[in-house]
Amino acid sequence: MIIDFNNIEETVIPNFKGGEKEVAARMFFDGAVRILKARLAPGASIGFHTHEDSCEVIIIRSGEGKVYYEGKELRVKAGDLHYCPKGHSHTLINDSDAMLEITGIVPQQ
Repeated sequence: MIIDFNNIEETVIPNFKGGEKEVAARMFFDGAVRILKARLAPGASIGFHTHEDSCEVIIIRSGEGKVYYEGKELRVKAGDLHYCPKGHSHTLINDSDAMLEITGIVPQQ
């Protein structure tokens, strides 16, 4: 299967998961796995949340920022991959002056 994100309408989500500003995302969901390409402008964040019934893989495509995970602040940059297992909590923050672009994969478990 090929997922053409260019043909998926972009949704702007204010205060995503309780975060700051907004996240612009193109999302695919087949009932079992959610895959999204998203952009976080400078100062935007995905709020701190727990993955109760899923894990999440976040691939940093461009830009940089930080993740809070397991009580630690972790720096992320283009080419990095952040993994949040089921039952764990995290947040993603764009604390840079440039756009932060990610791909997120969230399979239900």
